[in-house]
Amino acid sequence: MRRAACLLLTGALVSACGLTSGSPMVDDVRPGSIGKGEPLKGADLTVTSKEFSEQLILGAIMGIAFQAAGADVLDRTGIQGSIGSREAVKSGAADADYEYTGTGWINYLGNTEPLPDPREQWEAVRDADRENGVTWLEPSPLNNTYALAMNRANAEKYGTKTLSDVAELAKKDPGAVTLCVENQFANRADGLPGMAKEYGMDIPAKNVTQMDTGIIYTQAAKGSCTFGEVFTTDGRIKSMDLVVMEDDKKFFPNYNAAPMVHTKTLEEYPEIADILAPVTKKLNNTVARELNAKVDVEGEDPHEVALEWMLQEGFVEEG
Repeated sequence: MRRAACLLLTGALVSACGLTSGSPMVDDVRPGSIGKGEPLKGADLTVTSKEFSEQLILGAIMGIAFQAAGADVLDRTGIQGSIGSREAVKSGAADADYEYTGTGWINYLGNTEPLPDPREQWEAVRDADRENGVTWLEPSPLNNTYALAMNRANAEKYGTKTLSDVAELAKKDPGAVTLCVENQFANRADGLPGMAKEYGMDIPAKNVTQMDTGIIYTQAAKGSCTFGEVFTTDGRIKSMDLVVMEDDKKFFPNYNAAPMVHTKTLEEYPEIADILAPVTKKLNNTVARELNAKVDVEGEDPHEVALEWMLQEGFVEEG
């Protein structure tokens, strides 16, 4: 297995890796279950992503799929923040990335009310973004949204499985519900205030502790707080054996990952949709947690994690 000469891990496209030009992906792969006949032979495609682990993995997965289908791929993954990668695809400076439907709807298109049905949310983003020269392909089950989680011992002790259960516990035993959350989550309408209102949770301010994201997971795992705010695809959920509460009223926005492609690129290479469809369909929260844990917990390289998964699933084969 060989990988790209340089993967941009920080978002600042470092000078050693060619500044903003990116670096070629040079994985030694050929078609497996995707890319047969190399329909992208002769295409020069640029993939991009944001800078966090899941995005680096998804960007690599996309680039590897394109390579197996015959394309020459330029790696511009790891751009700092959401706007940079979005604008790269929108302008045509990059051809495609994996983006989240909720991010598209709220952050890019300026809506304030998410749609509770994930399919309807994707369709709304797809339809609204057409005029921006961007095409959203079919979404994955992977939904990287907010959740509350607790350690296994507390889950067995209190028996909570849903956010409605948490609200009921707060009424019966107010002292039992303590929260560890980020500052942003504590103040966002689609975070703690909105969740508390939707579920009728009356949680005293003294029961809420604000802290950095990484600390939340360790404190919830220790039981220092009964519930911690987590992201549903974070690898630490699996590694720390946390139990995620079901959002049974579908309050939190849907953040399903879907390929976002520069429309002119897709018009030139419509085969992109068929190449990515089976890969995207296979991505779900369980897969994401496992892959993210390999990077964030075990310290593996995101590109190597992506390549190993693509080979394991038979999407591509070693060249």
